[in-house]
Amino acid sequence: MEKTMEENLDLISKLQERLPPFSKLLGIKFLSASPERLTAEMLVREDLCTTPAIAHGGALMAFADTLGAFATVINLREGLTTTTIESKTNFFAPGRVGAKVIGECSALHRGRRTMAWQTRITNEEGRLIALVTQTQMVLESRTAK
Repeated sequence: MEKTMEENLDLISKLQERLPPFSKLLGIKFLSASPERLTAEMLVREDLCTTPAIAHGGALMAFADTLGAFATVINLREGLTTTTIESKTNFFAPGRVGAKVIGECSALHRGRRTMAWQTRITNEEGRLIALVTQTQMVLESRTAK
C-alpha cells in the first residue's frame, strides 16, 4: 500500500524530530522516507571539513550511518530498536565546503534480526562521493527497572 504525500511528510517530520544530538549537529535534513529507501541532505560546512576544505570522511560516514539507522527504524515493530554492527565506506570524490551532499539509503536486506543498507552519497550534480554499506542489528528495547 503506497503512502500518500501527507503521510510521507508526517513520517519525515517524525524522523526529523527524533534525530539525536550528533545528527542534528551534522545538519541532516530528511527529504523522503519509505520502508525501502530513505533520502536526506547535509550541507558541507567548514566545521565538518578537513584540510583542504573538503568534507571529513568521518562526517560523511556519520551521515550515512544516520540514514541506515533511521531506515531501519522505519521498519521496526513496536518495542524494538537498532544499532550498527558493521559499516564499510569507499570514497570516490571530495565533498567540497559549501556544497550540499545527498544521501540515498536503499535496502539490501530487511530481516527480523538484521537489516543491511547501501547509502550512495552524491553531490548536487549527481557525482558519487562515497558508497557506504552497513548492517544494523535489531534489538529488543530495554526498559528501566
